[in-house]
Amino acid sequence: MARSWYILHTYTGYEQKINRTLNTLLAENKLDPAVVLQIKVPTEEVVDVRNGKKHTRNNLILPGYIMIEMDLPQVGWKNTCAQIRRIQGVTGFVGTNPSERPRPISADEAKNLLQAAGELKGEKSVRIKQNFEIGDQVKITEGPFASFSGAIEDVNAEKNKLRVNVQIFGRATPVEVDILQVEKI
Repeated sequence: MARSWYILHTYTGYEQKINRTLNTLLAENKLDPAVVLQIKVPTEEVVDVRNGKKHTRNNLILPGYIMIEMDLPQVGWKNTCAQIRRIQGVTGFVGTNPSERPRPISADEAKNLLQAAGELKGEKSVRIKQNFEIGDQVKITEGPFASFSGAIEDVNAEKNKLRVNVQIFGRATPVEVDILQVEKI
């Protein structure tokens, strides 16, 4: 037996309900905790700035899918998989027929999904939904340059930074600010 991550396909919107059902089955010993080790619904935190206010929500990274870490035995795996497939809202394991043994995802794929969800480092990843473009006029709302306004020169989506050209003492000066520190004019 080897521990591996498997992807369970579900109806969209049922991910959390199925997660709770699986955890209940584990708590009631209807599923073997030595076989089903972990259940994850990978989510990411998204910060959206609307009307100068920050709105935070959790988005699913894989809508309609759940990650399950299992240590499937060579004998008896059908009972465990059949019990999981019988849960209302579950359509099956990705990439296999119900009569076949589920195929795990690679360790790299599992690591990437868990990192995107912030499960490996202990910190959740935060994605900022931004709609800024070069040339947009913005007003800086926070930080040392609060109340200054100017045009965007550069957008760095990976670092969530903007370079804004502001007028300081009558001279155009580029200033790097966080996306959350500005609002469109």
